[in-house]
Amino acid sequence: MNLELTSPAFRDGGAIPTRHTCDGADLSPPLDWVDAPEGTKSFALICDDPDAPMGTFVHWLLYDIPADRTTLREGIPADPVVKGIGAQGKNDFRRTGYGGPSPPHGKPHRYFFKLYALDSMSGLKPGAKKAELEKAMRGHLLATGEVMGTYQR
Repeated sequence: MNLELTSPAFRDGGAIPTRHTCDGADLSPPLDWVDAPEGTKSFALICDDPDAPMGTFVHWLLYDIPADRTTLREGIPADPVVKGIGAQGKNDFRRTGYGGPSPPHGKPHRYFFKLYALDSMSGLKPGAKKAELEKAMRGHLLATGEVMGTYQR
């Protein structure tokens, strides 16, 4: 099943505004979604860059997002737990929360924001890594949605 995931900040396949990158304010972009299936208990979000020189680079992990949410505002704080929003994992910058696009100079990189509707809570503490979140989601996935933006320096 599919969720419709969009961002008011950029269109799918379009350029991510500088304010959401390391060259700007490095604010997480706003995200909106619809069509969560019945039985959704939580959402998880993974943002990563498969074009990074050393392999896929994780920019954001957010999980245990309440099932009644349909939006994330711009600029989610980097706190391990954001009240009413969820817990955040460690990105590949080795920090908690969102770390915006910061590609090397050259060709554009793609940044995939992937939202997962789950039939349970993750059971993870704040600071989890991507592999831990993926393992916790296994067998609990109800639907997914994705929006991709690009950034080039």
